[in-house]
Amino acid sequence: MAEITAAAVKQLREKTGAGMMECKKALVETEGNEEKAIELLRKAGLASAKKREGRIAAEGIVGSYIHMGGKVGVLVELNCETDFVARGDEFQQLVKDIAMHVAAAEPRYVSREEVPASVLEKEREIAMAQAKNDPKNANKPDQVIEKIVEGRLAKFYEEAVLVDQPFIKDSAKTVGELVTEKGAKTGERIAIRRFTRYKMGEGLDRRGDDFGGEVASLLS
Repeated sequence: MAEITAAAVKQLREKTGAGMMECKKALVETEGNEEKAIELLRKAGLASAKKREGRIAAEGIVGSYIHMGGKVGVLVELNCETDFVARGDEFQQLVKDIAMHVAAAEPRYVSREEVPASVLEKEREIAMAQAKNDPKNANKPDQVIEKIVEGRLAKFYEEAVLVDQPFIKDSAKTVGELVTEKGAKTGERIAIRRFTRYKMGEGLDRRGDDFGGEVASLLS
């Protein structure tokens, strides 16, 4: 089986506009044959996304989701190209699904591009230290260690980046793949622009459990 490199996935993505995961899957299925991978993506209706990249997704809606009796709330802005698509049931359901996903999965960024370089560098440092300190990797060459680090960074993206997270309703696909599929069905460019997640009391100092003791100390 041919090794699927990150560079090959990136190149296929640039040529087709399909998501990273779709490109990787296509290359795996075609054993690294780029031409066949492009054909596979076209048949799936994913490669045409490249043609839509330059078009402006200026329409859309802001959707919300409230969970746990008002303990967690999410706002999500999802963009498309026309008001007709934005008003459609399928698009509005997609917004609700993404907002629900954000409430459950707690992503920190929409895309990899939003991850600050300082955060990524710190994650790389930690992953490198963990790999080198693992006794199982004691005699492994640098290139193997680097692959281990890249694997751990991929895991970080999966945990922190919304479009890289497995979709909570169908873990076989990522949120990014879900959005790409919906874009292919509507024929429009669909993009998650931003989200905000609120958690009741987050960031506030909590009162101590010994409330009675506090009162007693004030009265003494």
